[in-house]
Amino acid sequence: MAEFSTSVEDKGEVSTIYLKGFLDAHTAPTLENTFSGLVDNGKYSIVVNFKDLSYISSAGLGVFMAFIEKVRENEGDIKLSVMSDKVFNIFDLLGFPLLYEIFKTEEEAVNKFRENKNLGS
Repeated sequence: MAEFSTSVEDKGEVSTIYLKGFLDAHTAPTLENTFSGLVDNGKYSIVVNFKDLSYISSAGLGVFMAFIEKVRENEGDIKLSVMSDKVFNIFDLLGFPLLYEIFKTEEEAVNKFRENKNLGS
């Protein structure tokens, strides 16, 4: 079975999820649990770092769709970062760049949240 893991790092008001390995139907529940844990704890500013993700299936993409509405209802967002060309092409093919902001670096994604917070204050 393909290996997959997530880890979360809190950076002030922004939480970053690090993905590693193969995200498919068998491993998607791991990511669902990670998102659920953040949302249950009121963490709605989420950056996902794809640097160590080798593969994503439609089931993996479905996890993002399952949580985006709940996160945005709570004035948060999910921003995507550090995608390989292979992973980006899958997101692009399905029109995800219209729904999600995708950044080359994690730092850019985190800073975007901080800029948005400053505009609101």
